[in-house]
Amino acid sequence: MRVFVTGASGFIGSAVVKELMGAGHQVLGLARSEESAKLLIAAGATVHHGTLEDTASLKSGASKTDAVIHLAFYHDFSKFAEAAELDKLAIEALGGELAGSDRPLIVTAGIGPRNGGQVATEETDPIPNPRLPRASEQVALALLAKGVRVSVVRLPQVHNTAKQGLVSGLIGIAKAKGVSAYIDAGLNRWAAANVLDAALLYRLVLEKGTTGRKYHAVGEEGVSLKDIATAIGEKLKIPVVSKSKEEAATHFGWLVVPVSTDMPASSVLTQQWLGWKPTHEGMIADLNKGSV
Repeated sequence: MRVFVTGASGFIGSAVVKELMGAGHQVLGLARSEESAKLLIAAGATVHHGTLEDTASLKSGASKTDAVIHLAFYHDFSKFAEAAELDKLAIEALGGELAGSDRPLIVTAGIGPRNGGQVATEETDPIPNPRLPRASEQVALALLAKGVRVSVVRLPQVHNTAKQGLVSGLIGIAKAKGVSAYIDAGLNRWAAANVLDAALLYRLVLEKGTTGRKYHAVGEEGVSLKDIATAIGEKLKIPVVSKSKEEAATHFGWLVVPVSTDMPASSVLTQQWLGWKPTHEGMIADLNKGSV
């Protein structure tokens, strides 16, 4: 298939592009800069110039391909509401182009918070968080009524030895403040996945996915924040400390919401549905092997 990929030159997108092309698919990648275009060309993909703000460019890219994988999102937590609104408009534009066709749209969402120690499954509805108002999944699934073959991939903290999702932000704070911290007992958990396992899942959803389903790119159900902070502290050779809830906002800044949130998730159903098996290194192993 010829696949239009937004976010194609990003951390996860570049792995998805490589996975797709390795399986014989062709990729048309969205590029918002010359630097992104050069990365796509080097990977063997075709460049489609445009941005998330330019919905005409998104529709044009979708019109030229057999399927769309939407990965792009502006991860600026200081302007999260604006980023979420752009994401909503982008998904609606892509869906509008694909409506009534047999061409699939795969939309990316996040693993959200859970209450009372519950583990999210593919059949669990997301819990709205007004401080992080991303609604990718809800917007995507609303397109089913318009005849769009849409499905959703929910991402946890995606990592390799170079990047670790939100954990990279924790590393930056630890470097700046000289301590690696968690909140209270640090028992809240973040689901995680190696970027190569996540990339494989996107391909399998493209090739074998079922319209309307939600898939979990989860390799580890939940890594505790204390374990993450301990690994960071050992790597940086700095103290590992607990911060109270009262201290947390000052210490963590914009990261305080996710750092205080429990976000475990299972991928049992995803593995059953698609035969997907995570095989690459876990979060702590990648942290231990990475450079910081």
